[in-house]
Amino acid sequence: MKTVLVNVVTPDGPVYDAQVEMVSVKAQSGELGVLPGHIPMVAPLEIGAVRLLKDGSTELVAVSGGFIEVRPDKVTILAQAAETAESIDVTRAQAAKERAEQRLKQQTDDIDMKRAELALHRAINRLNVTK
Repeated sequence: MKTVLVNVVTPDGPVYDAQVEMVSVKAQSGELGVLPGHIPMVAPLEIGAVRLLKDGSTELVAVSGGFIEVRPDKVTILAQAAETAESIDVTRAQAAKERAEQRLKQQTDDIDMKRAELALHRAINRLNVTK
């Protein structure tokens, strides 16, 4: 079966590098599926899971926004933050989710609600990827 090279890279370095059969991401314009030979494109990403079909099974990588660059033989995901399912600390992600929920409940003038909402989305995404 044909494959495409996928690289997931953050400012801290590479997170994922492998040949896969299909890539699925949550772009700002909606869900995007990429197969080998896809036309070149660039799209901004939402907070979400990157699904990578490899050898009949699906691997997940949690990304916190960024961009996807697609070429016929290579897909590069430039993410602000990214973690494979195996590397996510579930206890830490659960604590981050609870902190964000508490901040959203307080709703005081000194709390940036947008930042709290984004923190909650990131924590939920990380938890969903581990399941």
